[in-house]
Amino acid sequence: MANAQCACGALRLKLSEAPQLTALCHCFACQRRTGAPFSANAFYAIDCVEIYGTSTEFIRTAESGRQVRMHFCSTCGSTVYWKADAAPLWIGMAIGSLADPAFAPPALSVFEQSKHGWVQLQETVERFQGSPIGRT
Repeated sequence: MANAQCACGALRLKLSEAPQLTALCHCFACQRRTGAPFSANAFYAIDCVEIYGTSTEFIRTAESGRQVRMHFCSTCGSTVYWKADAAPLWIGMAIGSLADPAFAPPALSVFEQSKHGWVQLQETVERFQGSPIGRT
C-alpha cells in the first residue's frame, strides 16, 4: 500500500493498511523533535507495519506520564516511527516520511494549548487543547 523511510533510506516501513488515525500535534516535545511548529502523524495497527533496517530508540515521558519510544535512523537522524505505552496496539509514523503530498489530511489537532497563533487549519479538523485520550 505505502512505504515510508528516513532521509537516507536505511530505515524503512512497509504499510499494508490505511492509517487508523491522522493527527497534528502541537506539544512542545513534538515541536522540539521535528524542529517545526507541529508534527504530522499517522497511526497504524501495529500488525500491518513491517520495519526494515535498524533504529536507535529514544524513550521520553509524555505529558500523561507514560513512555513514548521514538525510533530514529542511526545514520541520518530522521525520526520515522514511535510506540506509545498509552496505545500499545498502534504504531505512530511521521507523515513526512512518506513524501506523499496526496496523503490524507489530519482528522485531529491536539495540544493546541501550545499551537502557534499563525497556524491555520481547515474547519473539518477536530481540535483539542490537550490530549484527546478519554474524550467522549
